[in-house]
Amino acid sequence: MSEDEKLLKEAKKLPWEDRLMHKNWKVRNDANIDLAAVCDSITDPKDHRLREFGPFFKKTVADSNAPVQEKALDALIAYLKAADADAGRYAKEVCDAIVAKCLTGRPKTVEKAQAAFMLWVELEAVEAFLDAMEKAIKNKVAKAVVPAIDVMFQALSEFGSKIVPPKRILKMLPELFDHQDQNVRASSKGLTLELCRWIGKDPVKSILFEKMRDTMKKELEAELVNVTGTAKPTRKIRSEQDKEPEQEAVSEVVGSGPSEEPAADIPEVIDEYELVDPVDILTPLEKSGFWDGVKASKWSERKEAVSELTKLASTKRIAHGDFTEICRTLKKLITDVNIAVAVEAIQSIGNLASGLRTHFSGNSRFLLPVLLEKLKEKKPTLMEALTQTLQAMHKSGCLNLADIVEDVKTATKNKVPLVRSLTLNWVTFCIETSNKVVILKVHKEYVPICMECLNDGTPDVRDAAFSALAAIAKLVGMRPLEKSLEKLDDVRKKKLSEMIGGSGGGQSTVSITVQSSGGSVSCTETSDGSLVRRSAASMLSGKKTVQTIPANKKGASVKSGVNKKGDGGGQSKSSKVVEPEDIEPAEMSLEEIENKLGSLIQVDTVVQLKSAVWKERLEAIVSFKEQVEALQAVDPSVEILIRLLCVVPGWSEKNVQVQQQVIDVITHIASTASKFPKKCVVLCLLGISERVADIKTRAQAMKCLTSFCEAVGPGLIFERLYKIMKEHKNPKVLSEGILWMVSAVEDFGLSYLKLKDLIDFCKDIGLQSSAAATRNATIKLIGVLHRFVGPDIKAFLSDVKPALLSALDAEYEKNPFEGTSAVPKKTVKVSDSASSLAAGGLDGLPREDISEKITPSLLKALECSDWKLRLESIETVNKILEEANKRIQPTGTGELFGALRNRLHDSNKNLIMATLSTIGGLASAMGPAVEKSSKGILSDILKCLGDNKKHMRECTLTTLDSWLAAVHLDKMVPYFTAALTDAKLGAEGRRDLFDWLSRQLAGLADFSEAIHLLKPSAFAMTDKSADVRKAAETCFGEILRVCGQEMVTKNLKDIQGPALAIVVERLKQRGTFQENFELGRTVSTGLSSKSNSKIGKPNGHGDRGSRHGSRVAPSRTIPVKGSRQDTVVSVQEINMQSQALLNVKDSNKDDRERIIVRRFKFEELRLEQIQDLENDIAKYFREDLYRRLLNTDFKKQVDGIEILQKALPSIGKELIEVLDILLKWFVLRFCESNTSCLLKVLEFLPELFDTLRNEGYTMTEAEASIFLPCLIEKSGHNIEKVREKMKELMKQLIHTYSAAKTFPYILEGLRSRNNRTRIECADLVGFLLDNHGSEIAGQLKSLQIVASLTAERDGETRKAALNALAIGYKILGDDIWRYVGKLTEAQRSMLDDRFKWKARDMEKRREGRPGEARAALRRSVRDNGFDSAEQSGEVSRSISGPIFNSSRENYGHPEVQMERHPMPRTYSGPVGPADWNEALDIISRGSPEQSVEGMKVVCHELAQATTDPESSGMDDIVKDADRLVSCLANKVAKTFDFSLTGASSRACKYVLNTLMQTFQNKRLAHAVKESTLDGLITELLLWLLDERVPRMDDGSQLLRALNVLMLKILDNADRTSSFVVLINLLRPVDPSRWPSPAANESLTLRNQKFSDLVVKCLIKLTKVLQNTIYDVDLDRILQSIHIYLQELGMEEIRRRAGADDKPLRMVKTVLHELVKLRGTAIKGHLSMVPIDMQPQPIILAYIDLNLQTLAAARMLTPSGPAGQTHWGDSAANSPAPATHSSDAQLKQELAAIFKKIGDKQTCTIGLYELYRITQLYPQVDIFAQLQNASEAFRTYIRDGLAQMEKNAAAGRTPSSVPLSTPPPVALDLSPKNGPVSPVNTNLLNDSRSLNTKIEPTNFSLPPSYAEEDRLTNTISARGPLSDQSGLQQNLGEIRSDRLHSGVSSGTLDAIRERMKSIQLAAAAVNPDSKSRPLVPMNGNVTHGLSSHPSVTEGVGTENPMHGGILPMDEKALSGLQARMERLKTGSLDPL
Repeated sequence: MSEDEKLLKEAKKLPWEDRLMHKNWKVRNDANIDLAAVCDSITDPKDHRLREFGPFFKKTVADSNAPVQEKALDALIAYLKAADADAGRYAKEVCDAIVAKCLTGRPKTVEKAQAAFMLWVELEAVEAFLDAMEKAIKNKVAKAVVPAIDVMFQALSEFGSKIVPPKRILKMLPELFDHQDQNVRASSKGLTLELCRWIGKDPVKSILFEKMRDTMKKELEAELVNVTGTAKPTRKIRSEQDKEPEQEAVSEVVGSGPSEEPAADIPEVIDEYELVDPVDILTPLEKSGFWDGVKASKWSERKEAVSELTKLASTKRIAHGDFTEICRTLKKLITDVNIAVAVEAIQSIGNLASGLRTHFSGNSRFLLPVLLEKLKEKKPTLMEALTQTLQAMHKSGCLNLADIVEDVKTATKNKVPLVRSLTLNWVTFCIETSNKVVILKVHKEYVPICMECLNDGTPDVRDAAFSALAAIAKLVGMRPLEKSLEKLDDVRKKKLSEMIGGSGGGQSTVSITVQSSGGSVSCTETSDGSLVRRSAASMLSGKKTVQTIPANKKGASVKSGVNKKGDGGGQSKSSKVVEPEDIEPAEMSLEEIENKLGSLIQVDTVVQLKSAVWKERLEAIVSFKEQVEALQAVDPSVEILIRLLCVVPGWSEKNVQVQQQVIDVITHIASTASKFPKKCVVLCLLGISERVADIKTRAQAMKCLTSFCEAVGPGLIFERLYKIMKEHKNPKVLSEGILWMVSAVEDFGLSYLKLKDLIDFCKDIGLQSSAAATRNATIKLIGVLHRFVGPDIKAFLSDVKPALLSALDAEYEKNPFEGTSAVPKKTVKVSDSASSLAAGGLDGLPREDISEKITPSLLKALECSDWKLRLESIETVNKILEEANKRIQPTGTGELFGALRNRLHDSNKNLIMATLSTIGGLASAMGPAVEKSSKGILSDILKCLGDNKKHMRECTLTTLDSWLAAVHLDKMVPYFTAALTDAKLGAEGRRDLFDWLSRQLAGLADFSEAIHLLKPSAFAMTDKSADVRKAAETCFGEILRVCGQEMVTKNLKDIQGPALAIVVERLKQRGTFQENFELGRTVSTGLSSKSNSKIGKPNGHGDRGSRHGSRVAPSRTIPVKGSRQDTVVSVQEINMQSQALLNVKDSNKDDRERIIVRRFKFEELRLEQIQDLENDIAKYFREDLYRRLLNTDFKKQVDGIEILQKALPSIGKELIEVLDILLKWFVLRFCESNTSCLLKVLEFLPELFDTLRNEGYTMTEAEASIFLPCLIEKSGHNIEKVREKMKELMKQLIHTYSAAKTFPYILEGLRSRNNRTRIECADLVGFLLDNHGSEIAGQLKSLQIVASLTAERDGETRKAALNALAIGYKILGDDIWRYVGKLTEAQRSMLDDRFKWKARDMEKRREGRPGEARAALRRSVRDNGFDSAEQSGEVSRSISGPIFNSSRENYGHPEVQMERHPMPRTYSGPVGPADWNEALDIISRGSPEQSVEGMKVVCHELAQATTDPESSGMDDIVKDADRLVSCLANKVAKTFDFSLTGASSRACKYVLNTLMQTFQNKRLAHAVKESTLDGLITELLLWLLDERVPRMDDGSQLLRALNVLMLKILDNADRTSSFVVLINLLRPVDPSRWPSPAANESLTLRNQKFSDLVVKCLIKLTKVLQNTIYDVDLDRILQSIHIYLQELGMEEIRRRAGADDKPLRMVKTVLHELVKLRGTAIKGHLSMVPIDMQPQPIILAYIDLNLQTLAAARMLTPSGPAGQTHWGDSAANSPAPATHSSDAQLKQELAAIFKKIGDKQTCTIGLYELYRITQLYPQVDIFAQLQNASEAFRTYIRDGLAQMEKNAAAGRTPSSVPLSTPPPVALDLSPKNGPVSPVNTNLLNDSRSLNTKIEPTNFSLPPSYAEEDRLTNTISARGPLSDQSGLQQNLGEIRSDRLHSGVSSGTLDAIRERMKSIQLAAAAVNPDSKSRPLVPMNGNVTHGLSSHPSVTEGVGTENPMHGGILPMDEKALSGLQARMERLKTGSLDPL
């Protein structure tokens, strides 16, 4: 058993949570698979395990491992399928996790995430789903937004607008319309169109169009034309699904009849009013000066004020408020003398009525009389305004006909006829727009009014009355009017009947039209019923109209047709909920029963049942029972059998034995029938309940009742028994019935019962009974209820007598609350979902709906100005809670919370406290639902803690306690975080809140959400108030305990300043802080950088995509142009044909490919993509050709292909540039499936690819992703000839493109829905295994997809899969079992048989044994030659064109083809190459994935040789070192290119690791040739600069590895070769060497970045040149410098010197260092420089110049061995001798050191220098110089020297060990002249400029360069530096470097004097230098202790102690450089 298997086996013993959160991904993966299996096995949605699993998913779906995440989603889907609506409690957290982690994952992951969302909607967690969608659409990654829109689209289209509220979606859409990604915009358009199907076009237009851009409006207008008809849901929520079986059963029993389903087909009318948010107009009206305006004397001001009201009221929905005063004012203005003011007032009333609707009803009745009176005015504007306003008042529901009768009567008696007629016209309008029910109620009131008006003298009034009567008659018919119409004469009757008849005909016509249109729609829909799920963007297809009716309509129409054929003997009842009256059984006589019974039961048996002799009846019932038990199908005859038993022997049977047998038969029928009608239960229930009271039949009767419960659910049984037991006279029926209820509750639980009814029954009947047995039984029943619902039941029984309460308490103790562990013992066959839904909250206890009690008057009173009324209203709310037993539903409480929120800011503090208490009570009563209903009121509650009164704060904390009891603490944390950062909270409030939080956290063991409180707690620990600090510290301790130190440490990044210091100190006190903090910081940094790179990648193409998408594409009328008759060849066409066929001048293929989304799965081209394709074809193809290609006639298309076919040999290169466009056109042809055109395309394509191969071109990755998915998807064509051609084409592509890169596309084809496609793809997999096995060796795990096809039903598919796997078995042998994944026993058996057959077949054919071919496969890599390996392994770059491919691939070294050295070593691994040579061959010639096996062998050999360096194995490897590095150098580009295509970075890591192991060994590193080193260094530096590397898989790790490898090469490779290679690389790089083309930067800029890297590498080598000067070949280095300078020439050198060219400066610096280190002896190393050439080599002039300058500065290093202190060449070159003796010099130096020690800033450095002096001159007595110093100072010196000695022994420099105390006394022993810096022209001193230039974005090689560039001292004057950051740090090596210094007699003074003379000379020549004098420095500049600002910039961590050579300041350096230029030009004589 392997380790993984052991781990998995052990892990299975762990709890679920530990397994799902295990650190090993395989364990987590296995756990998710098991969890899915367990959920699949659960059949009962109330299973307790579902509650246990629910909380796990919020973490599992966020797993960082993609496969595990996918399995977690599978488990979630299985869980949601098993669960019921109770799982909705976890919806919010899980949906949020899916949005955060899954929508940007793999396509399969996204698909499963969408499926999970749909299941959440099915479980009615719509609010959580839409909340998550709101977050998803705000994601910055467009890839995550599109799936979110699509899943909303699917939810809406499948569940409909009743389940998924359109209002929420409408709010989300506006921000999506302006999204930068075109896919998001397209999807949002599709979602908008779907909304139009559900709520109509007009509401969508009015709500959304004002928020759109004009372009978007036009596009949507065009798409809306295609939206026809209405929509209907195709999927039901889970609770409705549960009802379906029951409804079907009922409909079958009732019999046939007209179906009610057509009524359901009527489209749901969505009121636009409900979709918009209410707008408050009262506040802006107040601000607009309305009240002053309406009182103005000028009419214009009055009109303006009312116009403002009209404008504000024109909004679609107005927030209701107090409009009483406004209406009083408007009533006055209606009668205003100015008509314009009156019209404006009337219009504003109409707007208010439309916006407020029913909330304006009172005001409408108040205004109606005045409006009707105003009808007397004849002004047209006024008449129109009045008519519109009156109609609006009725349409909006402000007025109904019943309310306005009196007003109408008054108006019809008005003396003005116009008032009468217009009033009746308005009444007619009201009648016509009302429904029949309303008119039936009020017609008696209006008919007399109309009849009276028929006698009016004015014709208009009479006509209006006729119209009103006709309108009434249309709705209610003539019968109710007959009595009234008898009084009319014949003329009037005739006129009225004509009016009614004319309108009736019209109505019938309309109904016929509707019916026919409905039929046509259903026809359309059935044709497309196969489309199950689409994306939102699919709505935008312009080819066909959008389907508007769901596919299942077909079934519905069939069903209705069947029903219509019936005899009409009853209607199908209960379409939604089964009402009690629907299940009442009809009366049926015994004769009818016997007739229907037929031959089912023997006639003798029925006759005997009627016998008066009980024995005969007993014999008959026994026989009856046997006959029933013998029935095969009892379902059809259940009802008739039960009816027979109820009549004979009937429930009046006196014989007990007969009774028992009857009950047994009924029980048998109920338990065996699959559908037991509820009618039968009703028939039996009374009789069975009476039998329960009889002790002889009690057992059978109770069993029968239980079987009834199992059949139809206990809800109906309990409901019927309440009435029976309550009214029955026998008390036993009640007591024994209640006892049965006890057992029923224990068996079935409470999920099917209406708990409130049961509790009321117990209270009102059971406990009130006078019989003790009944009371005791009731107490038992309540005790069982307590076991299920807990102690909350006591609140419903508080008004029971005390004696009973004590008995109940005793019963509660016997039945303690079990919670979720109280699992029902039995289940119900057909779920009584209606009863189940009726259950109360999550705990089962009923919650009351108090929405009716929250009246507008109550809400208004809460806002009243009188505080007493406000207090009374708050007490009313408390009373409502008490009446509801403190258990309420959240329905309708939103406005109540809004009103209470205002009271929290009341001026009366007592009212605030009362409000807080009420809110606490509401939270307790409502439970978890309070979080959503309260609308964030918690933030207002927390503000009350800012009060300075203690009582108020205590009251607030009490409210928080109540809130916490209802809502979990994690929901409250965000509010606490916001409150604690609010300055208004006050010190006392913060203290109290921290104390409260500490108490709550103290009771928790683990609470990760508390981490959000870390930041406010940290900052509060720096608060001014000591109480706050103390409370915050306590809270911080609790946070640390519940979150853990690791989490706290990771979240410290948000804390800064003193708060951070305090937190760090507290963490240190708890131990192990430092390493945790560092670890956390590293991890967080890594994660952030990784996430940034991931986010950055899609955005990189986002803009391009949006620009591309925003182009205005031409309409598709181009084919029409091309469809003209072109039989006559015109002159114009002849001219056209003389032009080039393809115009590729302006083609930019790279830009087109950059916006292509790389997918393996085929997706048809979208409309905008087709339009772009048409544009491109028109742009690049000749006119006659593109007309043919874009023509709709396939014959023209064939002509176009023939034109291309003829021209193919001559247009190969041009075709390459437009190949992507041509391939897209071929994809279109494949999709249209015209056979003639398709065959022509398949004839042309092989020729095309042959031409491309001849041109040396291979398809790019983008082109492959355009064409291959389509070719593979369509390869399953139904015509065999087409399939054969496609298969041949596919094989050709495999050969020419790449098997490894084609394989993923073929695998995706295996997932196709087309069986033929899967068969073809399985055959292709077999072909690949047989012919290209070595190339796809790294992808063999995908064979499990092929293996999964063996479980398919289709035999051909199974056969193809088995054949493919048999070929794999032939190649791999038994190893194939490792790749086929988990299989069932049947699958394994099938495979085993096929493999055995294959083995026998191989024996017959003498092909060897299975698996033997694998060794041949490995050898084939070597035997096939370099070209084939290149074809298989090399990956063309995804961005670059063919030029870059060819040049980069062919760039190699001749050493690759070197002779192989036979090496006898073998590798013991199970797979891979056999020996060293084979490994090198595979590395050099194999694909990136194959080469990994070779690199494993090499690493193994290197490791073995390194452990025994003296062995002969190392010698053999050294011989092959150059060949190895050459192979690996060539492989670097290939592996990185391969990874950039989306593959794993595994091969990249291997190649870098192998190179690292090679260069870690100095022998191997030195054996690498210069040319190989050149190629390797170039490759590494180029990839360091490549911007794509950070976006690769593990890109940051690869960059770090490249850095470290480069540093190791510089350390261990041959120094001479390194110098020569790097100096050569200072030249511009060949453009073909770059890995990718320049995206946004020029080649010059890229070369500059490359040169900067090379300069940094040279700096690293030059810095250690002093130690390696005798190890390098100076002749070779000088030769490379000479070649570089000669190639530039003097003119170029002068130009570059003026431009401050870095490469030139670097070369000068290297030369300067060499001259300085070797002195005049450097001239002896010019053997490879032609010094005799004319003109003289430039290098000689520079050497002479450096010698002169260094001699002048006395800085020449002696040419003798290292360590000598004499000056040699320096003395010879010095024009001035030393002016002081060595003793005087030493004395002066000591004085300067003592001065440093006296200064507290430089005391450490001074002590270190003094210590060095004592080491160099042990004979000197230092303390003799300190005779005048105090004893304390001498003691300080003595102690300091002792400390320095310890530090030196520990290898520490002074910078790392500062002394904490300054010296007590400082002596002034300094010399008169301060020290100055020596001259140095080294680039390293001025390398700070490197940091100011443009740095490569991805380059971090090495970090120390940035620090070392800032150094301002020379290199040669110091030894190796102690550099622990940068190169050495990256390599993990900390060097303890030695410092040598030599102070010789007179050195310091000689340098200082010489510097003075140079300074004077420079000042004399250059007057400008006077303004820049040299600043004296104390010689320790690198420590940053100097006061000179230019020096302190470059402070490093190093301590360069030089032997008497001090660094020089920048100004002196610039002066010296100027002097060198003059010396060079001869304008100044040398000193």
